[in-house]
Amino acid sequence: MDASEFISSATQIVSSMVGTIGALEQASWDLDEAPKRIKSLEEFVCDLENLTRRIKQKHANKLHNPQLYHQIQSLNALVQRLHPNITKARGIVSNSKRKSMAKIVQNSVAGDPLGKLVSTIRDDLNWWLESQRLMQDVEKVIESTARHIPARLKINTEHGYPISSKCNLIRNLLEQEGSHRVILIVGLSGIGKSCMTRQVGSDPPANFVDGAVQLGFGQWCSRAACNGNRAEYQKRLARKICKFLVQIGFWKKIEDENTGDLEYICCLLQEALYGKSILILLDDVWEQDIVERFAKLYDNDCKYLVTTRNEAVYEITEAEKVELGKDDTMEMGKAILLYHSLLSEEELPSVAESLLERCGHHPLTVAVMGKALRKEIRAEKWEKAITNLSTFATCAPGPVSYVNEKEAENTLTIFGSFEFSLEAMPGDSRKLFIALAALSWAEPVPEACLEAIWSVLGQEMMFPLIVCKLVEGSLLMKTDTDPLYQVHDMVSLYLDSKTNDSVVFLVNESSDENKALICPWLFIFGKESVKRISEQKIETFLSVFEEKQAVTTIEAIIKALMASKTISDFEASRATFVGILGPRIEGLISSGSQGLVAVSAEAITNIFNRSDYCNYFPSFESTGAIEKLSMILENCEDPKIQTNISIVLAKLAEIGSSETVNKVLQSIHFNQLADLLSPDAEEWHESMFTILMSLTIAGKSKAVERMIACEIDKNLIKLLENGTEVVQHHAIVTLKAFYELGGCPTNGSLQPANLSLLPWQVRLRLESFVLSDLNVTLLPKPQILEDLIHMVLDSNYKQVMEAMQDLIPIVEKAGNPKIRDMILNSPLIKRLSELLQSGNSQQSSMKSESAFLLMKLACAGGEPCIKKYLEYDIIPELVKMMQCTIVQHQDAAYTSLHQMLFGSGGVLVLKNIFQMGLIEKMAHSIESKSMKTREINVHCLLDIVELGNKKCLERMFSLQVVEKLAKLEKLSGGSGETVVGFLKGIDKCKHLSQAERRVMKQQVFRKVRVAMKGHKFESQILAGLDACASEGSIRGASSSGSGRK
Repeated sequence: MDASEFISSATQIVSSMVGTIGALEQASWDLDEAPKRIKSLEEFVCDLENLTRRIKQKHANKLHNPQLYHQIQSLNALVQRLHPNITKARGIVSNSKRKSMAKIVQNSVAGDPLGKLVSTIRDDLNWWLESQRLMQDVEKVIESTARHIPARLKINTEHGYPISSKCNLIRNLLEQEGSHRVILIVGLSGIGKSCMTRQVGSDPPANFVDGAVQLGFGQWCSRAACNGNRAEYQKRLARKICKFLVQIGFWKKIEDENTGDLEYICCLLQEALYGKSILILLDDVWEQDIVERFAKLYDNDCKYLVTTRNEAVYEITEAEKVELGKDDTMEMGKAILLYHSLLSEEELPSVAESLLERCGHHPLTVAVMGKALRKEIRAEKWEKAITNLSTFATCAPGPVSYVNEKEAENTLTIFGSFEFSLEAMPGDSRKLFIALAALSWAEPVPEACLEAIWSVLGQEMMFPLIVCKLVEGSLLMKTDTDPLYQVHDMVSLYLDSKTNDSVVFLVNESSDENKALICPWLFIFGKESVKRISEQKIETFLSVFEEKQAVTTIEAIIKALMASKTISDFEASRATFVGILGPRIEGLISSGSQGLVAVSAEAITNIFNRSDYCNYFPSFESTGAIEKLSMILENCEDPKIQTNISIVLAKLAEIGSSETVNKVLQSIHFNQLADLLSPDAEEWHESMFTILMSLTIAGKSKAVERMIACEIDKNLIKLLENGTEVVQHHAIVTLKAFYELGGCPTNGSLQPANLSLLPWQVRLRLESFVLSDLNVTLLPKPQILEDLIHMVLDSNYKQVMEAMQDLIPIVEKAGNPKIRDMILNSPLIKRLSELLQSGNSQQSSMKSESAFLLMKLACAGGEPCIKKYLEYDIIPELVKMMQCTIVQHQDAAYTSLHQMLFGSGGVLVLKNIFQMGLIEKMAHSIESKSMKTREINVHCLLDIVELGNKKCLERMFSLQVVEKLAKLEKLSGGSGETVVGFLKGIDKCKHLSQAERRVMKQQVFRKVRVAMKGHKFESQILAGLDACASEGSIRGASSSGSGRK
């Protein structure tokens, strides 16, 4: 039994006891019946004791929950009160048979003792039941209130850094009335300013009722980093503030169309912080105007903790200044050294104090040196470390970017510790670390990028070991869940001094093959100066027609794109690469070898969207590119090349002239397509469905006839019989396209007689269009329809229900324009919308019947009926019904909405759901206490995943739908059904390209991995996701996941 079911079981037992008490009261004058009733009471009490004992044993680790503990204790108290009263009642009954007439007379005057006990027991039972009902009512009220209260923002602290005494000083300043809104934390670089502000922010003073949030800027967001370019600086600052708006929940995701206007973003910032009380940590600020923009915001109770290395920021007059110096770090230095060296205080050599002095008790320097001396207890090694640190500090390169003059010596000491740490590492780790100087560390970098850099330096199989050494030495930081890396700002500053060295051996001195391999990665993730160099190299490799380098470059472009963290990152990089590759793609295909043509086709498949096809494909029709592709396809036996070239040809046909369509239909080897649709060729199915849909759209009946001649329809039916859920879905969509665009094929295998051989859920979806030509519509007499509508408008419940039943066969024929117009011009839809909104309990069945009738009308009448529904806000009303507590209404509302979404007007329904904010209601309902409400809303959200587009899915990601589904898995036993359903929905979504689908699925994996980290169901849910991904993404893995040969 689940802990949440415990109280309902106890309530059921106590309710039964109340009934028994009533019977005992009646039996108080029947001495033969009373003992039986008392025995029943004793059995009920025993059941309560056993139930309490079982629940305490099973959920011993959950008794810290106040609600569960209170409920168990209240039940124990009830049992303790019942025991003595029931014992007394049994004693009275056993003695009653010996009563004299005088005793009976006395009882009639003074009152029956048994009756009094019965009354006491009943009062105890009713008290307990009433207390539970009161608790539930209070809980509902509290839940309703809490639902509209935003979550308190939180900041996490770091391990290995003790709490400084200055934290108390900062807290006191924050709590003081009338103190400055800005508190500047000043001190040497790497001295622990950011750590200290995070420690304060992790437990902010109580006056910050909305919590605390951190926003890091870094040198990237400075005028110096933009080479004085004002527009670029403002663009970067606007992007940072946009990120902040998402962090505090004002935006669901960054709106790219608004990120270029800094003043507009600052107006939104003013609106977002109105009435808020947040402790805002502005970390590593390099420009004074950043602080000023925040500080001048009004009508809020926010305060700002600012860390900076720029002296210009120190000059802000309207600010408290808290300096973190050597005296403050001395109290923490030894604890930091112990933590990172993995030594106890007894094991620490006496010379450690000298090392701390040489490090200036500087936290970052101490941490780096501690990790370099990990588990080292020999004093001579520590003495050598002190000597080497001094040497390296003397020889270390000065920072190339701006740094405060008074920090110069401190910076060189820190750089010296980096040099010492590198010296203690294997040569390969040093080489990789210097190579990383080419990357921009303004944002975390994916592991795949580091792997690509290492692949031009050494053996790929050694990468995990090499990068691990850098993480252990505090030179790299790896996130706990995602394969992403970042660096401390001082490490980034050190790497700036090594940028030229990195470019020399990655780009200038490496072989052409290695340059071609690494430049696409540097173009996406490199520093601005490195990006420009990389772009020139990429253009050279694609223009000179050094085929080997061109092939390698295009392969690397595809892999770098697939490493995108989000679909927004993917889209930005994709558009940039299209700008480079698009103008050259026709030449690459027309003049290239088979290998170059094949990889170019793969790039088109992964990178181009419909707009790109329209921009760059017209030239293909006149330059012989189609003939070149056809010739390669004729002689090719590699399924990967076959599918990529067939996709390009199919897309050419889709946007080309009728002459191009005929050329493509003659070039495509439909027998090859049929072979790749066999159940054994699962890894190519996704590509095959894309090809078949494009050819059907372009060639219509001509294409469908050729497909049927090659028995492609038979292979699709085999997939319907034996394929996975996703494959069945795509097969149905393809067959439906055959019927809708190619006409009803008379020689096809999908005849009505064959439907009975298919699985029932497949048969149900196919019957609607396979059997549509067999249905003969008989027009109802107008008077009959008018009479029925008039009856529906009546207030008589029975008459309305009968009329709605009689309307069903008529609305099912609304596909006929005459019938549809008659219905649309009548008041029927308005009346049904009114019945949906009715709160009358007597009209409960009418709400469900109205939803059913609206569903039937939408399925038959299509888009015109949906447009009418939007006028009367029927979609919001159905979503509202899904949130109610009446199961019948919830089922009726979801079924109606489901059919409307998948009907011909589904796009309008989907648009309405997002425009009216209904998607937020559904996402919130995933966390409902009602199991039915959760189930219904999850089903609807998964429908939307399947039918939506890239923008819809990004909105759902921003609403944390994936995280909420993962949370459900924790409660429901870890079957993985809901998160796997989300992945399957992405696989079924026809509005995503294969590349976009892969990036989004990776995003789902990351979100689930974070949400489930450390949970007992983590491994089985991730295994379920892996299994699902392997069903639909084998081709994706094979095309983009392999390493360089």
